[in-house]
Amino acid sequence: MIGRLRGKLAHKAPPWLVIDVNGVGYELEAPMSTFYDLPEVGREVALFTHYAQKEDSVSLYGFLHESERRLFRDVQKVTGIGAKIALAVLSGVSVDAFARLVQTGDVAALTKIPGIGKKTAERMVVELRDRAADLAGAGGAIGGVQVPADPMSEAVVALQQLGYKPADAVRMAKAAANEGDPPEIIIRKALQSALR
Repeated sequence: MIGRLRGKLAHKAPPWLVIDVNGVGYELEAPMSTFYDLPEVGREVALFTHYAQKEDSVSLYGFLHESERRLFRDVQKVTGIGAKIALAVLSGVSVDAFARLVQTGDVAALTKIPGIGKKTAERMVVELRDRAADLAGAGGAIGGVQVPADPMSEAVVALQQLGYKPADAVRMAKAAANEGDPPEIIIRKALQSALR
């Protein structure tokens, strides 16, 4: 298994990034919580990873913080939840905030995360309440980001990949964007607004 990678950040376009480790490019899928803190392309980065092998595919997921990887793994232990919804959780809410929502049983707020309906949110509360206390207090901060050529388009594509319908993704991105914002900031603002 691959548990951690350290190398040069070769490419980033939410939700995908490529880490060059001694000439080998590892393609990883990462939540927006990781993208917020990534350095500029060309800089060194270290990521905790989760390796997943299925009958027809192999996937590698990357996280800047161990707490994110732990939450990603814990969420997938809930009946009916896979990697896509686990990434949406981390993209839509911080580890600390998710722990609080589960501990308080806030099903309404959990259903605002793409892909999570009322029954799934209720299962999360029941199945993760005991583990939520362990996750609290281990979140990450938001750092500097690189501004790509077309941040609005990149934000819209990323929101669609997180499960939002195209029209909703465009509406959310337009409402969240300020002039000069990089895509990571537009996405973060859009997801925060959606959870209110």
